[in-house]
Amino acid sequence: MPPKAEKKAKRPAGEALWESRKEEILTEAARLFAERGYSETDTQLLAETIGVGKGTVYRYFPSKRELFLAAADRVMRMMRERVDQQVNAVEDPFERIAKGIGAFLDFFGEHPEFVELLIQERAQFKDRKTPTFIQHRIVNVERWRTLYRGLIDGGRVRDVPVDRITDVIGNLLYGTIFTNYFSGQSKSVETQAQDIIDVVFHGILTDDERARRGQA
Repeated sequence: MPPKAEKKAKRPAGEALWESRKEEILTEAARLFAERGYSETDTQLLAETIGVGKGTVYRYFPSKRELFLAAADRVMRMMRERVDQQVNAVEDPFERIAKGIGAFLDFFGEHPEFVELLIQERAQFKDRKTPTFIQHRIVNVERWRTLYRGLIDGGRVRDVPVDRITDVIGNLLYGTIFTNYFSGQSKSVETQAQDIIDVVFHGILTDDERARRGQA
């Protein structure tokens, strides 16, 4: 437990210094948790690695649990920023979807240790009804629902519930990063993204087969 004197934090004089130190702690904490696991990651080791006192870590994060969850939350915020960088300037909606899929897979392809954090969270904190990655998914999905509604209204996408579209694509993406982590990434991120885009955009049936099924 942190010393009583450390419980209430007083921020350093500069807000930038506070945020910089916080980011440094979260960066190193994510690395240690991914490498060693939650149970084997000691706050003292984290402090020594950064070169600060243990009390400094506790001023930012009063418990190891809060530190871990903050590290997982940071992962998802970083992912959102990566996707935003790729899609915000893209006007064509289908290109936005493709860029978003590619950015998501690319982010976790570069940082497989972040997938490990998401897995550990589910294993260590079963009391949390909604894991961090699901919380972020719920918050971030509305902009994609809006995009698909616009495509449906414009007659460019079939008139199906937008939740069905976002659920299927979301499950494909998360399923891909978890499969890559457990089984190894047998294809490049670019190929995986293109495979998902091709199947989602074009399906697997030929025009003739779709026509036959429609007649049936």
